[in-house]
Amino acid sequence: MGISRDNWHKRRKTGGKRKPYHKKRKYELGRPPANTKIGPRRIHTVRVRGGNKKYRALRLDVGNFSWGSECCTRKTRIIDVVYNASNNELVRTKTLVKNCIVLIDSTPYRQWYEAHYALPLGRKKGAKLTPEEEEILNKKRSKKIQKKYDERKKNAKIASILEEQFQQGKLLVTPLLAGRGNLLLELELVHVPARLLELIIPGWPLGKIVGLKNCKMSKDPWSALCVRKMSHKLVTALTGFKF
Repeated sequence: MGISRDNWHKRRKTGGKRKPYHKKRKYELGRPPANTKIGPRRIHTVRVRGGNKKYRALRLDVGNFSWGSECCTRKTRIIDVVYNASNNELVRTKTLVKNCIVLIDSTPYRQWYEAHYALPLGRKKGAKLTPEEEEILNKKRSKKIQKKYDERKKNAKIASILEEQFQQGKLLVTPLLAGRGNLLLELELVHVPARLLELIIPGWPLGKIVGLKNCKMSKDPWSALCVRKMSHKLVTALTGFKF
């Protein structure tokens, strides 16, 4: 039979049957979902209408993630799927879909932050630095360059929950997939609400969500509240923040 996206095989609103007065058409076909899993990169090409190509990501282990409030995009490793609001089965099978929450490696973002602000991020007190890291953080700079870094440091503060994740070396992010989950093009880094963290990691301290005034993410309130692609009612339910 094949997957079909037509409506003439469905019943009418009144409950009556429709008579099929023509055969199935190519433009009414449907294709199975990609159900992207975590693993070595495997992407299949699909020939579509007009001779064009679509790409089916069957397995991926890296993604291009964007830290929206810092305008920093880096390619990093996807470690695990930890939460999915719609279905726990998708967590068990580690399926990458839109708005699931995944763990990624924080190293590329920490390296960028330390180079941009000349401040340590996610490091324990007394932690030893490598010669390369020592040079980046404590490099001797001219007065003009140092003034630029001092100006940056005024806005260098990030949310405490995010800082804890940097200490663990893993970030909780949600992918915003392009095009019906068939291909991972860009994934966006968002800071997950504390109440949602309790669901993902049992025993995670609830804590207070950092207010917009005290947070570097204040330039981008959607990123600050970690509520991209969520309805206002859901945001209020999760965070207590009223619009």
